[in-house]
Amino acid sequence: MVNKVEKFPWFGKYWPDYVEKNIDYPEIPLYKILDDSANKYPNHIYLLFFNRAFSFSQVNNMANQFANALKSLRVQKGDRVALYMPNVPYFPIAFFGALKAGATVVAANPLYTAPELEYQMNDSGAKILIVLDHPNFYPKAAKIQKNTNIEQIIYANLKDVLPKTKALIGGLLGKIPKAKEKNPQHIDFFKLIKNQPTTIQEPQINPKEDVAVILYTGGTTGFPKGAMLTHYNLIANLYAMQAWVWPPADPGKNTIMGVLPFFHSFGLSTCMLFAALTGIRLVLLPDPRAGNPPFTEILKAITKYRATYFHAVPTLYTAILNHPQIDKFDLSSLKACLSGAAPLPIELMKQFEEKTGARIVEGYGMTETSPVLTANPMKGERRPGSVGLPFPNTIIKIVDVEDPNKELPLGEVGEIAAKGPQVMKGYWNKPEENQKVFNDNGYLLTGDIGYMDEDGFLYITDRKKDMIIASGYKIFPREVEEVLYAHPKVQLATVVGVPDPKRGETAKAYIVPKKGETLTEEEIIKFCKERLAPYKVPKLVEFRDELPTSAVGKVLRRVLRDEERKKLQTTSQ
Repeated sequence: MVNKVEKFPWFGKYWPDYVEKNIDYPEIPLYKILDDSANKYPNHIYLLFFNRAFSFSQVNNMANQFANALKSLRVQKGDRVALYMPNVPYFPIAFFGALKAGATVVAANPLYTAPELEYQMNDSGAKILIVLDHPNFYPKAAKIQKNTNIEQIIYANLKDVLPKTKALIGGLLGKIPKAKEKNPQHIDFFKLIKNQPTTIQEPQINPKEDVAVILYTGGTTGFPKGAMLTHYNLIANLYAMQAWVWPPADPGKNTIMGVLPFFHSFGLSTCMLFAALTGIRLVLLPDPRAGNPPFTEILKAITKYRATYFHAVPTLYTAILNHPQIDKFDLSSLKACLSGAAPLPIELMKQFEEKTGARIVEGYGMTETSPVLTANPMKGERRPGSVGLPFPNTIIKIVDVEDPNKELPLGEVGEIAAKGPQVMKGYWNKPEENQKVFNDNGYLLTGDIGYMDEDGFLYITDRKKDMIIASGYKIFPREVEEVLYAHPKVQLATVVGVPDPKRGETAKAYIVPKKGETLTEEEIIKFCKERLAPYKVPKLVEFRDELPTSAVGKVLRRVLRDEERKKLQTTSQ
């Protein structure tokens, strides 16, 4: 059954001629994309990790083995299986394996502190946690287990997925990082799957109803919530993406860079799952900043593997463009690049394209939409400054900010609302949040403010809430403020986003200390670092005797933001 869209007037004018307006998306389990590629291209390389290649058939066989192993651990359909690791081969293997066992995957941010990980595990009710055997990951997982419902922790050692020579030498010299101590009840990944069969009994999946993945996001406001994405949500977005990409993905010949983190919907869908669907190579880079100077490893990998596709956030394009050694690398293989998660400066787009010969298009979406809602065509009309046209089968409307059931005409500014096959089922165990985020007509209210021009191109002008986007990461002030208020010397605190030349925005904390107490910026930052992921920690701290408030005592963030903008204007003059 196809989700027909309304016939908008711009389809005939600027709709890309190589894309169908309505696509009949297959109603299949998400893991079928790996099955199909393994059957069609068994010997084609799927994963490249530090020069070690994993074919589609190898990854599929290990995913099947892991599925059987999970069943031996009494994992049943609908149970949540969590992944806590960066972009390493274990991620796609365990991801597809969990789906093949009928489980729902919960992806945890590798930057999470122990308290943040504990919150997510408790909120999702995860039963199994797969973690990288590394000093930065395993100890946190082991520490929080007793406070959660996690029945088993499976640890994955880097040595087992590195090239044999590198693994041997690294092991002998002790250069491969791993946790110093292990709980003897926890299980090694490869030991667990070693004797498992490579065929499975498939679970009974209803693609439109069964949840494949729970990805955590702040949504449009508040603490992290789990967006429930069904198998069909992700399948629909992937097939739309496949139709949109130009030049088309050529199985066995094209390569995509896996730099965006897979715990996030942007990296998960547009890189890891897209490669699985199209049969192309995926280069895994756990740390985008790796190299000396930073980001050198990205440039090396693009040059070495002749990467075709590169999807990233604007700050990453900036880092590459300003890399002091960029002229030493051949980036001419790049053909198509997608930018998202934050506004793409037009000048940056022009400079990157001049340097590489690639074409960058800006898109727009959310974790709640699997993630892509709109994108500029990769061939044909493109509007710099716009986030493009609605994806196939997707309806975008602009609604009144005060009355989300009232649609506004083209050209008027309002809240962006969306409906389509990629829109989430809802938030995990948050029925009250679902009532807030969907209007009476079933449209998802994105929380973003913008308008649509007469040709159907969407423009984002502001954010409805006070969310901060730093280097593509979303920071929600309330979460940071809760940590600040936990400090015994803090009387009043608020957090706002201020302009930052490198990150786009950064978090700044305004603090009123308790009477008679003294505080330093270093003390506050250290306190936050112990309780928040690094990207959430305020980079700037200002102490005041009082903060601007409304008549009812609410701190006025907009006043503080306006002060920062005026400071910036003054210094730039």
